[in-house]
Amino acid sequence: MDTKAMFKFSYGLFVLTAKENGFDNGCIINTAIQVTSSPNRISIAVNKANKTHDMIHATGEFNVCMLSENAPFSVFQNFGFQSGNTTDKFAAFNQKKRSANGIYYITDYANAYVSAKVVQEVDLGTHTMFIADVTDAEVLSDVASVTYNYYQANIKPKPQVTPAQAGKTKWVCKICGYVYEGEELPADFICPICKHGAQDFEKVAG
Repeated sequence: MDTKAMFKFSYGLFVLTAKENGFDNGCIINTAIQVTSSPNRISIAVNKANKTHDMIHATGEFNVCMLSENAPFSVFQNFGFQSGNTTDKFAAFNQKKRSANGIYYITDYANAYVSAKVVQEVDLGTHTMFIADVTDAEVLSDVASVTYNYYQANIKPKPQVTPAQAGKTKWVCKICGYVYEGEELPADFICPICKHGAQDFEKVAG
């Protein structure tokens, strides 16, 4: 089976935000979709390892920010490559405003945001699917939405091999570009940057 076929799905990329007990947080997700128009309802899938997941589970509210093609790599680094368990991701991030539900949304690098309230949770093992009613929404710009393919081709830097890594077997994460050195990649290896598993790594000869 060629697992690369999974990357041909037309994913979007979003910043998912939440607030709990005065703490603001957000993470990158690629699974957000409108599931019904009457009622106006969306679904998102969130990795249980993300702090944002637990905040949404506790509060039942969130915002989805539709990232646009002008979003720099630093946005993905800030919200996708570090944990809200150890970092305040909004502390030095200025492109933000609060929506009516009191949760931040991204301004300059998103073309819209949607606020939602959870009505159902579905346990998917590593992830939870939250199905939610839309409570508010706003279009912010006409810049095209960034897709996963656009991110890979135009935003994410290409992996750089250092002189010290030359001649060694490497495994490169197809999601974020993290490089693991070693003849074999452990089957249970989890990328320390984007939290994807071994199935999303590609072997590269030194």
